Order: sequence, then C-alpha cells, then structure tokens
Amino acid sequence: MTLSVDGKETLGEAMFGSAELGDRRRTARLVTVFDQLRRHPGSTLPNKLASPPDLKALYRLMDRPEVTHEAILAPLRAYTLRNIAACQDYVLLIHDATELDYSERESLAEQLGQIGSGHGRGYICQNVLAVDPKTHSVLGLMDQILHCRDEVPEKETLPEHRARATRESLLWLQGTRHLSRDRRLVDVADQGADTFEFLEHECKSGRKFVIRACKCRIVQGGHDGTGPKRYLSDYVHGLPELGRFTMDVQSQHNSDGSFRSARKGAEFVVRGAAVLVHPPHAKHGEHGDAPLPLYAVLVTEVHPPKGENPIEWLLLTNREVKTFEDAWCVASWYECRWVVEEYHKGMKTGCGIESLQFTAVERLQPAIALLSAVALTLLDLRDASRRADAQTRPATTVIHPDYVAVLTTWRYGSVRLDISVHDFYYALARLGGHQNRKHDKRPGWLVLWRGWVKLQAMLDGYLAAKRRECG
Repeated sequence: MTLSVDGKETLGEAMFGSAELGDRRRTARLVTVFDQLRRHPGSTLPNKLASPPDLKALYRLMDRPEVTHEAILAPLRAYTLRNIAACQDYVLLIHDATELDYSERESLAEQLGQIGSGHGRGYICQNVLAVDPKTHSVLGLMDQILHCRDEVPEKETLPEHRARATRESLLWLQGTRHLSRDRRLVDVADQGADTFEFLEHECKSGRKFVIRACKCRIVQGGHDGTGPKRYLSDYVHGLPELGRFTMDVQSQHNSDGSFRSARKGAEFVVRGAAVLVHPPHAKHGEHGDAPLPLYAVLVTEVHPPKGENPIEWLLLTNREVKTFEDAWCVASWYECRWVVEEYHKGMKTGCGIESLQFTAVERLQPAIALLSAVALTLLDLRDASRRADAQTRPATTVIHPDYVAVLTTWRYGSVRLDISVHDFYYALARLGGHQNRKHDKRPGWLVLWRGWVKLQAMLDGYLAAKRRECG
C-alpha cells in the first residue's frame, strides 16, 4: 500500500478533504494547494507555486487563525489511520526527531528554541511515520511535534528535571498520544527513546515495541527474577548464537564524525533471550520501581571492513524472542527505521522546509505541517516504482511535468512527457550514478537522492530560463 489513490479523488482530497478550517472554501484551497505542491515539491515556495495568484492564495490560507499546525495534521492523521486499518498484518510506527533550522529568521528568534550547539534557533521536530514492514511503503504521518528546547539552568536538580513539562525525554511519550491499544502496531525508536519511563509506558501501551538500547542497565536472565544481576550488554554478549543472516548496509555519516561505508551482503550474528530490566537508582523520569519483563536482541556484524567498527544493535522489545526467527523479526522491524531518515531528507533537502520565509510562528507551523505531507510524496515515488502498474502509469501522475521534461531532456535528448513512472525512476537513478545494467540491483535511496538533488538544480535553472523568455 502506498500514498497513491485511484482516479476518483486526488491525493489532496484523500489527505485533506476532511480538514476542519472553519470554511469549506479553505478546505478546498488546502486540497488544491497540496495537489499543486506535491507535483512540484522542490525548491522555494515561489518556485513550487510559480503562479502569483496560487502563491498568494497559499499565503492567505496560512494567515488564517483557523489554519493551525494541528488543523493540518488532524486530517493527515485520519488518512494515515485509514491506511493502517487496510493493512492485515503489523504496521510500524517509527518515532524519530530532526532539527529544523530557522536561525536566519531574526523576527522569530524569541519564539523558537535552541538547536545544534545552542547558538542556532529552530524546532526539534518529532515525527511518527507509519510504515509497512513487508514493503517498506510509507502509509502516512501519524503525528508531528514541534518542540522548542529550553534553556535549562546548569544546576537543575533531578526532581526539578522530572517536574519540567518541557523536557525532551517526554517527546517519546507525547508521540504516542494518538495511538490505540492495537497489538498490530509496533513502536520503533532509536537510542534517544531508551529511558525507563518510556519503556514502562510502552509495556502498558497494548502495542508492541522495539527500542535500541544505549543505557547501562541492570538485568536478570529470564522473567522469574531468580538469576544473578548483570549488566545488560555483558549478559547478551554472552548468549549463544541463535543464527545468522545477511543484509545490505547503507553508507552513513555518524554523529561522532566517523563514516560507515556501504556494503552488500554483510553477515550478522543474532543473539537474544528474555531479560528482567531493573529501574535505575536515579530517576530521570516518572516511573515505578518494578522491573520490566522484556526481551533483548543483539545483532552484530561479523566481518566489518578494515578500519571500521562492526555494526551492532542491542534492542529491547516486548515481542517474545525464543528462536532465530523471532529475533530476526525484531531486527527486521528495527532495520526499517532508515525510512524515517529518508523522510527527514525529503522534508529538508527535497522540499526545502527550512527555507520557509514566514515571519510569524502562527504561519510557519502550519506550513511545516503542509510541506511535511508533501515530503511523503517523495517516498511515494519510490513506492510507486514498485507497483504492478509502474511501467504503464504516466510519470506525470506522480510528479510535475516540468520535472519530467528536464529529466527526459537530459536522459533522451528530447522532452518526453509520456514516460512511465518506472522509466522516470530509473532515469532519476541514472542521474544519481546508477548504471541500470541487467545485473545491477534496484537503485537504493541514496542513489535516487543524489539524482533528485541534481534534478532539482537542473529544474531551477530551467525555470529561471523560462521566466527570462517570458520577460
């Protein structure tokens, strides 16, 4: 399942037709603006909406007090829930945050929070993305929180920290506020979510979860509480192998400045068992004193490239893990977390969400929500290329004809607006460096992303030339 809809309604109508903005005409305008933006997602707003009346209509819409961040998110959430309901198996809800930098908007400085090293101003943007784990298709955006980081006193005590309603560790709990007690839903999060407060919350949620562990935790093997207490990492590393699997690894720049190279068919060994996780002595959040009966899964790369550390995931979950198949399922759920990283690239580089020029947060915030919905369509292009109709469906049903014109001129030497989604996808991959040879695998996201960035630069030049021709 993807974001695409049939010919009876546009994607904008499916996503935003139920928006409650105080006037049906505003809802209709939101639908129209979204459908315009999704077919021309890149660059700045004036380039996305080249027609001055359309651009002014967007500005007027964002200027209405009824058009808030939540008013844009609510229909998008309802759309996502419909897609989730249509799935027969598990659905991943991937939680992750990214920083949105608006440091250059001096008029907003007092209303934004610290980002980066503390000198920039912007939002911590916490997203909850719904993903089908079997196909990696994006089902929609379940939630988005725009958080302003506090300027915390240097000598803040633990009781003061726990009592502060704006502490960032609460974003993980807030990201579950619209989620139901549905065992088909799986919350997936990286190391930032490894707080005992959130682990306890998830155990009571009625959902499954997978969280990458990073804290030095005390555990006992099994759930009966009779074994000796040990550190989680030591205990899991000492477990026998459950099995091995291979996986392609994407390149990545790590937060510590190191670089992880891409590799195909990397081999991983899997370990896992039941553990009783004890609460920390120092409470940084609101939680009880009872230990949590969980399962730990350790995934370790066997032969990393020379000079690089092995990839290793230590995962905590409430899904039962007794066999290799159980552990591999948990690892495969966590492996899907890269989709949200692709999404954040789509928001920032693809849709230029940080280039918004609004001078009031009341206008900026709903625009962020709208472009966040547009960013979903960049991932939809990837998903559309995998569908059965990819070789017959016109590319112009997914992306604006200007993109198709520029890419086909580069690829074929002439404008071809009749190419399929499949042909557009592979031409974009070729622009990004993929050779499209018979023995090559399908293009990965990084290759497509390189092609997209080049195509956007080419399109900007193309549009500038058209404007000069028109005077």
